[in-house]
Amino acid sequence: MVQATARTLHSALPSAKSRFTPLAERTAEIISGIFPDTNSGARATHRYFATFLTVVSAAGFLVLLGINTLLAQDAFTLANLKVEAKQVADQRDAINRAIDSYEAPENLAAAAIALGMRPSETPVFLNLEPTRNVTNG
Repeated sequence: MVQATARTLHSALPSAKSRFTPLAERTAEIISGIFPDTNSGARATHRYFATFLTVVSAAGFLVLLGINTLLAQDAFTLANLKVEAKQVADQRDAINRAIDSYEAPENLAAAAIALGMRPSETPVFLNLEPTRNVTNG
């Protein structure tokens, strides 16, 4: 009985299919008329998207190039400043050595003699300790 019902439905389908085919084709034509062709739009969208990605990538690379250029300039400036700082430190050391050489006792004695000064024959030393008053008492 189930087989008989399946055969009846199967034999009924081709006639129903042939009856609804023109209606389905007409519906498909109406729908395709309402909506534009999706294939051409998809291609245009892909093309614009690819162009957009290319422009964004090129702009990003240019920004990276600019940043790298600025960093390289800063590196050169930093290297120049380090060299200048080393030169200033060397000059400071040379000035300190010259001052130390002028402060050396033998150089001070030679400069004093050149100015006409002479060493004291009776040196007196300064005593800064408080003195005690001795009282009789």
